[in-house]
Amino acid sequence: MAERSFAREVEDLRLGEGEVFRGEGILAITKALLQSGVAYVGGYQGAPISHLMDVLADAKEVLDELGVQFVSSASEAAAAAMLSASVMYPIRGAVTWKSPVGTNVAADALANLASGGVTGGALIIVGEDYGEGSSIMQERSHAFAMKSQVWLLDPRPNLESLVKAVEDGFALSEASNTPVMLEVRIRACHVHGQFRTKANRRPSFTLKEAQDNPRRDVNRIVLPPASYLHETEKIEARWPKAVAYIKEHRLNEMFGPTDGGVGIILQGGMYNGVIRALQQLGLADVYGETRVPLYVLNLTYPLIEDEVAAFCDSKSAVLVVEEGAPDFIEQAVGAILRRRSIAAALSGKDVLPMGGEYTASVLLKGMGAFIEAHAGALLGNRPPLPDPAPVLADPAVKALAATVPPRPPGFCIGCPERPIFAAMKLVEKELGPHHVAADIGCHLFSILPPFNIGATTMGYGLGPASAAAFNAPGAKRSIAVMGDGGFWHNGLTSSVGNAVYNRHDGVILVVDNFYSAATGGQDIPSSRAGNARRKTNNPIARAVRGVGARWVRQIDRTYDVAQMRDTLRQALTTKEPGPKIIVAASECMLNKQRREKPRFAAAVKNGKRMVKQRFGVDEDICTGDHACIRLSGCPSLTVKETGDILRDDPVAAIDNSCVGCGNCGEVAEAAVLCPSFYRADIIHNPTGWDRFVAGIRAAVIGFLQRRRAARRVVFAD
Repeated sequence: MAERSFAREVEDLRLGEGEVFRGEGILAITKALLQSGVAYVGGYQGAPISHLMDVLADAKEVLDELGVQFVSSASEAAAAAMLSASVMYPIRGAVTWKSPVGTNVAADALANLASGGVTGGALIIVGEDYGEGSSIMQERSHAFAMKSQVWLLDPRPNLESLVKAVEDGFALSEASNTPVMLEVRIRACHVHGQFRTKANRRPSFTLKEAQDNPRRDVNRIVLPPASYLHETEKIEARWPKAVAYIKEHRLNEMFGPTDGGVGIILQGGMYNGVIRALQQLGLADVYGETRVPLYVLNLTYPLIEDEVAAFCDSKSAVLVVEEGAPDFIEQAVGAILRRRSIAAALSGKDVLPMGGEYTASVLLKGMGAFIEAHAGALLGNRPPLPDPAPVLADPAVKALAATVPPRPPGFCIGCPERPIFAAMKLVEKELGPHHVAADIGCHLFSILPPFNIGATTMGYGLGPASAAAFNAPGAKRSIAVMGDGGFWHNGLTSSVGNAVYNRHDGVILVVDNFYSAATGGQDIPSSRAGNARRKTNNPIARAVRGVGARWVRQIDRTYDVAQMRDTLRQALTTKEPGPKIIVAASECMLNKQRREKPRFAAAVKNGKRMVKQRFGVDEDICTGDHACIRLSGCPSLTVKETGDILRDDPVAAIDNSCVGCGNCGEVAEAAVLCPSFYRADIIHNPTGWDRFVAGIRAAVIGFLQRRRAARRVVFAD
């Protein structure tokens, strides 16, 4: 169950010639693929473009009508390998994933694809973002494009430009026999707007035609001696064809006056931010009319030397705005200016930060400094630019931060992974600390408080592989954690198979929450739900036994903290050699609530008797030591003041966000904490019997309360 359904929006993908499409960037890109006659699309989910896969999954009927093959790939490498269909045949194909991690995984297939070249258009759509909002390392796809000679599109973030970039990407790929990468940032993925549509096109050459009429060109196969010639072909044939196409079709754009004293060269994806900064400087209006000349690189690699030189020739100074490190474009522009003996001063990372996200405040500060230094007259008699200090530097925010402690990201309320790490902490108390190798996924939150578990993370499904060196005889066993998404992505062979083959004696913990939860809740091979379009219900335990694992334990309720603790202890102390594999399974609570809440509400509305479990803390019993919070970390488990003057510390409390998973009580019992947790069953639409039982209970409790009150000693004033 994906976190978002596009069942309604995908109907707009059927819009015909000249109609108006309204929606967000992801949907516009999908529509552009269909308008371009794409024959197949594959990919792997992952923010900021995870929704592109969800859109394609929901658009199956539309794709079937056009004869478009859609594959939800097992990994980015599997998706990239699909593009081989465009090597020998004039078939247009597209794949998508999150970059740079996805591009790293797909690098082998992409390098081979770029070496041999393509006949049909091959488009690689990558989601790329920087700054604190990104969950990955801060790297750029630009480096891969340069390394493998893949052309890189970076369109302006509006729907018309995104659609045009998809169409241009296919055409450029075919014109130069080279795969093309389309880079979209998170703001481009989810920007809203409109554009005039074209009619959807069926593939001009179908996959069936290719299968019925196989072709073979040995010169496109990466095998000596052809592979030696591919590098020469890239430079002497494909590059000139690409440059000619880019210039002829004007993929890059110029805005503003042609005779300005200074100019700005920018990535297309930076256009909205640059215009906003110029507007704040009084040098542009809300419609994008600018007094500073702009050269917008909708295609950032390769650079078109003639265009760059023509733009810079009449300028006294040029600013390059490129997000991320290092300064690839600035260096290339500098080389062009040197070769052409153009005297324009070059600025870029001297006034803008080398790394990080180029937000509005960052651009305003850097561009303001550039214009003040090289064209101060443009600013007129404006007062000095205020320092656009980040919000965290505000004195009021600093004062608040001194009072309220920071809250690190963590597991969702009721997450079934939380009790796994509570059990691990209990085992650590008994057996001492062990080396714990973490992995990509929700379970990575265990490295933060309150659990503080995990020493490294090396890649999706590579947690156990990263612990391969820790296999010294007689030493403490290492623990490696990976999720079910990582398991099917890469972990079965690279981690489990590797451990079995090398007789690794560590513990491998596979967290099975039924979905690829961290990327949006998509189904995977081990998902328990039925899927009419995919083969699910393939148990992880069966798969690991299939590659030779012998010590395998399946736990189907991770909320049983005592069982989790005992199984972990057994895995760490057993004398049986080889990898010890624990599959800890419970459904992702976020996905479960997405399904159950509407169903529950509908049943209550229809008058059906429904019972909802809630948990609470008896403040008279709670000792106030908060050990339960330190072993749980659930956001719904908090503290409150009692108003009792004899108690200094606040007691534990459970707020209304509780989903009734019961983890807090299980932790308290397994860790032998205070018995202050209770469960209450809230009955909607109670029957007569429910009301009768509730009345009896109320009468008995009331009697006991009155008897206790009567025995209380009361001192007169």
